[in-house]
Amino acid sequence: MTFTAAITSVLTNYANFQGRAIRSEYWFWVLFYVLLSAATNVLELLVRHVFLIHGLFIIAFTLLYLFLLVPNLAVSVRRLHDLDKSGWWLLLVFIPLVGPIILLVWFCSPGTPGSNQFGGPMMGRSGPMPMPVGYN
Repeated sequence: MTFTAAITSVLTNYANFQGRAIRSEYWFWVLFYVLLSAATNVLELLVRHVFLIHGLFIIAFTLLYLFLLVPNLAVSVRRLHDLDKSGWWLLLVFIPLVGPIILLVWFCSPGTPGSNQFGGPMMGRSGPMPMPVGYN
C-alpha cells in the first residue's frame, strides 16, 4: 500500500473498527501523523510571540488532534485484528513501559496469513483491496 492510499484508507474508514489493517497502512498512517505533528509544532513555534494568532493556532491544532483521535484508535484496532488479536489489547498502552513495547512489537509483526476471526487478508472495508503491482 502506498503512502497516499494508506492515508486515504484510514480517513475514509474514520470510525471503522471492523476488519484488518496491514502493516503498511498502519505505519504510513503513523508516519503521516508524526510529520503532521512536526509541522504543527514548527508553526506553533513560529507564531508563539503573536498572542492572537498563537491562540487561534492552539485551538485549531487541538481540534485537529481531537479529529484524528478516532482514526488513530480505529487503525490501531484494525492492526491488532490483522494479528488475530482483539482491539481490547490496545489498553496495554496504559501499562507503563511494558505495554507500549509489547504493542510496538505486535504492530511490527506480520499479520495472520489467510483468514482469521476478523476477516480475510486485506479485507474489512468494502471488500478485498487490490494488491499493488509487483507485490509478492
